[in-house]
Formats: sequence, structure tokens, C-alpha cells
Amino acid sequence: MLEIKKAHYLEGYKIELLFNNGIQKTVDLQNSLDGQVFQSLKELSFFRNFKINFNTIEWENGADFAPEYLYEIGQ
Repeated sequence: MLEIKKAHYLEGYKIELLFNNGIQKTVDLQNSLDGQVFQSLKELSFFRNFKINFNTIEWENGADFAPEYLYEIGQ
């Protein structure tokens, strides 16, 4: 089961993630912010304020992404 151990905001909609398997990836979520729950994340000041909750990153409005999805789109 994939888990995010560390997360660091880079720029724009990019976040650097360290997964529990030791792999580090950068995700660009700009094209993943579809749907009502992600609307506030389009404001960069809100987007930058995430935390690790359980096994993934989460924003204060409850928006999150599955760690498997983040791993898949990461580079």
C-alpha cells in the first residue's frame, strides 16, 4: 500500500513527494483540479497549504488525491 511520507511545495501546482517505497516524484496537479471539491485549490495561496493526513496529502477543505494516483502521474 502506497503512502506519502514527505511532501514539499515547489511552485505553481507542483509538489515533491516521497513515498514509503523510497521513490521521490514530482506531481503537477494543475490539470487534476476538476470537480467542486478542487475549486478552491485553483487559488495558489490555498493550494500551497496542504498537510499529510493518513497516507496522502490533504487540504483543509477535505480535498485529497489517492497516493496511487499521485504516484502514477508523478515524474
